[in-house]
Amino acid sequence: MSGMSAVPEGVLLEILSAVPAHDLIRRCRPVCTLWRHVIDSPALWKKKCQRDRFVSKRCRRSPPDWTMFYFLHLQKRNLLRNPIAEEEFEHWDLKEDGGDQWKVETLPGDHGRPFPDEKLKKYFATSYWLCVKTQTINLKEEGYPDEFMDKVQPDIVIKDWYAARHDCGCRYQLLVQLLSRDRTVVVEYKPDPVIIEQWSSAEWSQIEYTFRNYGPGVRYVHFEHGGQDTQGWAGWYGIRVTNSSVTINPGDLST
Repeated sequence: MSGMSAVPEGVLLEILSAVPAHDLIRRCRPVCTLWRHVIDSPALWKKKCQRDRFVSKRCRRSPPDWTMFYFLHLQKRNLLRNPIAEEEFEHWDLKEDGGDQWKVETLPGDHGRPFPDEKLKKYFATSYWLCVKTQTINLKEEGYPDEFMDKVQPDIVIKDWYAARHDCGCRYQLLVQLLSRDRTVVVEYKPDPVIIEQWSSAEWSQIEYTFRNYGPGVRYVHFEHGGQDTQGWAGWYGIRVTNSSVTINPGDLST
């Protein structure tokens, strides 16, 4: 270690910034006091963010914690649980369960079309009266502290997939709300319902929306979707949904 200890700290920072993040924490940090000091410094994690293009080199803002900012980029994931019906209705609250109620079916389903991702096997099907299911995400419990949400205000990206049966008309609806600590609505996305006529192509369609610059105070994301058929047929002739997602994108701090 005598040779490495003679390396200027700035050069050591450049070298360590090229090491994979988990190796830095697990293997490099325990090596010595100098390495621990460099690895714990905001400068190293800012450089790693620039190296991996999580931020530009002309970055004008700083997150509360560069280490957290880096790892949040690495762990970008779907915060909705059971989005593709692998666990039936586990983790979903059935706000409306009309007609013959919600049902899980196997792709492509009667009078349906294959999903673009052939690995997906199931979807949620609605009935002849309104069916709506919901899920509320606690951002702090998912690893996004209050200070981070308030200062960085990362993009919150919403995606959902829906399709009709070929032989029946149906209606699809979506509502996503960003909520404060006391569950007050800060901002919401509520597009007009989609009406699909009978004898449609039954192709799967994706809806996508990104919340940006929504202000401080967001602590929860409330997601709800569903619909029904428009012809009142007993069974599960209404809209089909699957592969829903809510992801946090810490974004670029260059502006």
